[in-house]
Amino acid sequence: MEKIREQLTALKERAVLVGVQAKERRGNYKNDGLAELTALAQTAGAVIVGHVQQKLGRIHPGTYIGSGKARQLSEKVSLDKADAVIFDNDLTPGQIRELEKIIGCKVLDRSELILDIFATRAKTKQAKLQVELAQLEYTYPRLTRMWGHLDSVAGAGGGTAAGAVGGIGTRGTGEKQLEIDRRLVSRRITELKRELKTIDRRKLREIAGRRDFFTICIVGYTNAGKSTLMNALTDAGVYVEDKLFATLDTRTRRWRPAQGVEVLLSDTVGFVSKLPHHLVASFKATLEEAVSADLLLHIVDASSPQVFEQIGSVHKALDEIDCGKKDILTLLNKADAICDMQLFETLQTVCPDAITISAKTGLNLDKVAAVVAPKVKGRDIRVRVSLESGDGKCHSFLLTCGREMREHYDQQTLTIEATLGKNQLEQLRRMGCENVEILNDGITG
Repeated sequence: MEKIREQLTALKERAVLVGVQAKERRGNYKNDGLAELTALAQTAGAVIVGHVQQKLGRIHPGTYIGSGKARQLSEKVSLDKADAVIFDNDLTPGQIRELEKIIGCKVLDRSELILDIFATRAKTKQAKLQVELAQLEYTYPRLTRMWGHLDSVAGAGGGTAAGAVGGIGTRGTGEKQLEIDRRLVSRRITELKRELKTIDRRKLREIAGRRDFFTICIVGYTNAGKSTLMNALTDAGVYVEDKLFATLDTRTRRWRPAQGVEVLLSDTVGFVSKLPHHLVASFKATLEEAVSADLLLHIVDASSPQVFEQIGSVHKALDEIDCGKKDILTLLNKADAICDMQLFETLQTVCPDAITISAKTGLNLDKVAAVVAPKVKGRDIRVRVSLESGDGKCHSFLLTCGREMREHYDQQTLTIEATLGKNQLEQLRRMGCENVEILNDGITG
C-alpha cells in the first residue's frame, strides 16, 4: 500500500465515482447526483467505469461510508479493474488511509480532484503559484499518510546503519522523513505566499487604477460560456474549450456597448459547487475583479439540467467574497442548445429580468448592450467643462463619451459643452477635472 498515494492525479486512470447522499434535518436525503463529479473526473482525464451512490444518516468517522460499504466498493473496484476511487465529498486523511487499506487502490476526494484540474489549466506564473499554494495547503495535513512508509534519515541512532552513514556529529534520535517533509512544505508555503503577496499588490494596483472607468465583470459557473461571451463582445481572443475550468487567468478588455460609452470588461475563474476554500483563498486577487466591479454579468448555462443548482453555487460564492448585493445582470446563455423547454420556461419565470442569449451565435447580444449602456451612463446631463489645453486625458474622455460636442479655445483654456451620463460625469471628476458646470440636468433622448 505504500505506493498508493505517490501520485495525486486521475489522469488516464479508470475510476469509480462515489456519491454520498446526506440526510437533512427534516429527514429527507439530498440527492445531488454525480453529473458534476463525472464532468470533473472526465476533465481530469479519468475514464469512468462505475458509479456508486449511498444514503447515509450519519457519516462514519473512520471510513466515511462504513466498513461494510467499503468492502462492497472494494469488490466493485476489483470487478471493474479500476485504478482509483473518487469521492464527491471531502475526506479526512484518516478516512482516506482506511479506505485505501480496504479498497486496495488510490482514493481521491472532491477537493483533490479539482486541485488536479487547476494544476493542468494553470498557464501564467500567477495561476501556477496560486494552484501550487492551494495544493500544498491541502497536502500539508495529509503528509503523514502520503509518506508514512519513509522512516528516519541519517542520524536515526548511533548503532544503526543510518547513524553509521551520518558519521560523527549526526548520531542521535534522528529526524523522521515526515518532519523533514513538513518543514520543507511549510517553507515553500511561506515562499509562495510572499511571491503571491507581491503579485497581488500589483494586481490590486491595476484594479485601483481602473477607477476612472466603469468596470464590468463576467461571473458564472465553470463552462457556462464566460470566455465565449468575452470574445463575442470584445474580440479578446480568449482561449475557449468545452471543458470545466478551461481558463484560470483573468482578461480585461475595453468594450463599447453604445456610442460614447466605454467600459472595462473582465472575466473571472469559473465557480463550482463546494469549491475548495484553499483555492478561494489562493485566487483572492483574481476574484478581486468581481469585488471591485460596478456591474456583474452573471452568465448561466440555460441548457444544463443542473441549472438551478449552478445558479445557487454562484450566488453562494459571490456572497463569500461580499459581492452578493452588487448590481447583477443575469444572462441565460446557450439558447441554441436548450433541450428541455419546460425547464427553460421555469428558469425564465424564476429569473424574469434575465436576457436569453447565445454567446456562440450572437443572439440578443445587442439587447445586452442596450441594457448595460444606460447603467454605465446614468441619466443624461448637459455640462460645460473648462480644461487646460494640455489636459489630454480629460479631453480624450470627453471626445470618447460626450455627445453633441461644442468646443471653444481661449488662449490656454479649452471650453467644451457636451451631453454626458451622470455616471460618466463622476468618472470625469475622478480624473481630476474640477471646472464643471451643469447646464441641464435630466435631458432625455
